[in-house]
Amino acid sequence: MPKHRIFILAYEGCQLLDVTGPAAVFGAANEGHGQDFYDLVIVSPGGGAVTSNCGVAIQSRKIGGQPDTLLVAGGSLGLKATMARDDLRRWLCSVAPKARRFGSVCTGAFVLAAAGLLDGKRVATHWAHCERLARKFPALEVDADSLYVVDGKVWTSAGVTTGIDMALALVEEDLGAATANLIARHFVLYARRPGYQSQFSPLLQAQTTAEAPFGKLIDWMQENLDQPLDVPTLAARAGLTERSFYRKFTEATGKTPAHFVEGLRLDAARTLLTRGLPIKTIAGKVGLTSPARLGQAFERRFGMAPSLFREMHRAA
Repeated sequence: MPKHRIFILAYEGCQLLDVTGPAAVFGAANEGHGQDFYDLVIVSPGGGAVTSNCGVAIQSRKIGGQPDTLLVAGGSLGLKATMARDDLRRWLCSVAPKARRFGSVCTGAFVLAAAGLLDGKRVATHWAHCERLARKFPALEVDADSLYVVDGKVWTSAGVTTGIDMALALVEEDLGAATANLIARHFVLYARRPGYQSQFSPLLQAQTTAEAPFGKLIDWMQENLDQPLDVPTLAARAGLTERSFYRKFTEATGKTPAHFVEGLRLDAARTLLTRGLPIKTIAGKVGLTSPARLGQAFERRFGMAPSLFREMHRAA
């Protein structure tokens, strides 16, 4: 089997994990597949050692040659200088159209956009840079929510660890879900995150902003979605009166208890749908009691029926 050549573009000041995260996935795919399916090359405009944002040096080959898949790492230090390089722009414009796939991790989207390679495409980048990317390059559409986006042969991810999620999806496309899942287990990932999953997890946001005693309460809610999670139950666990709990929880999370609980349940349902479980089973697991209630809430939040979402995921 001929090797699939992958180039990851690094440069001075690039984000280390944007390079090493996907690289580790492709390396693990070779091990899990039992043969070297991927020929991985780290390239840079000048070749040699490039120093990442955290000071760790990465050995690279000078740009040249034609990859099957090209990924551009993100970064903050050195990003503007990289975007302005005429030699890099010419090379990108030469190889990207011929590649089977090309894309970016995090702010690497700025490099591709500066070369005119993302015009008319829907793309992702780190949430902190979405507005700037959209303002600077109005010819593209920025998806400010998704972890990664696939638009034709263009693959772009939100940033840092999402490069690993996108790389796993690339491996799944090439070698199947079994290999991708094996890598995820080997990396001890909590879960493989699909591209549609929001950068803004309601659980993570709440854990970040909520004050005690709500941090532990939210963990308990996540683990007991099939249980009654009404205000009296939650207030009792928090040791507060119902009125005081409602006010303090809403202030801490930015959502009413009912809205927050529904968000946790629907996010869990969306993940379970991708695993092929019956809708009735999913409704019971997430505490929405019936397929009809799950369907109503799911369509209100995501704009489609659970069955359609599951079929779309299978097709993808």
